[in-house]
Amino acid sequence: MAVPSFFTLMNLLCGFMALTQVADAAFVLACWLIVLAGFFDLLDGVMARLTGADSPFGVQLDSLSDIVSFGVAPSFLLYGYVLDTFNPLGMIVAALPALCGAVRLARYNMTADESDKEGFEGLPIPGQAIAVVALILAAENSAWDGRFALDSLRVVLPVVIVLSGLMVSSIRFDAIPMPSLEAVRTHPSKIAAYGLAGLLIVGLQERGLLIVLTAYLLHGVGRALYKLMRALVAPVPDERLGS
Repeated sequence: MAVPSFFTLMNLLCGFMALTQVADAAFVLACWLIVLAGFFDLLDGVMARLTGADSPFGVQLDSLSDIVSFGVAPSFLLYGYVLDTFNPLGMIVAALPALCGAVRLARYNMTADESDKEGFEGLPIPGQAIAVVALILAAENSAWDGRFALDSLRVVLPVVIVLSGLMVSSIRFDAIPMPSLEAVRTHPSKIAAYGLAGLLIVGLQERGLLIVLTAYLLHGVGRALYKLMRALVAPVPDERLGS
């Protein structure tokens, strides 16, 4: 239990450090600290499975760390980076990732099925945080058209509302598979896709991060819409046939 908990606490430490950097207006450094927190969050899950150290204590510690690193820190980052100029609405909008993230984590802790390792109900809170970070990093390092600049409330408001809503939605999103020979045999295409995603992030950095997160979100939402459309067009059984 000690090894996974160490990485969980490193996740929390990175979240705290991100908050201090936002307070100092070092927004890019704060973004990369949140990304580093996501790396430690991934490592604690991997180590827990490898060592068989899953425990209720670890689950609760992980959730407490996640709400700081992926809930409060992105909310404070959004507020400091752009939304503080739109008060009081900006303060309320900035709080949404933290509020919906807390609901997402509480629901997960109450309803998570240990046998379901394939995906999650609702966007995982680290995914929401990394999406926010990817947008800010891209805005800092790219020549955005004025209509899509992140200093515009008409851009930030729908982005924050959509990401926060996805966390508390019932849409299923894939879990990152644990690297193993069994996973390669069972899900070769999924492993290849995540491998390509890793190469994009390493090679393109903030642009790669934005591309990967956009594809991940579109895959989950698109699959949910496809299932909804199939359900809507499916023929309704005629109850008279059973009488």
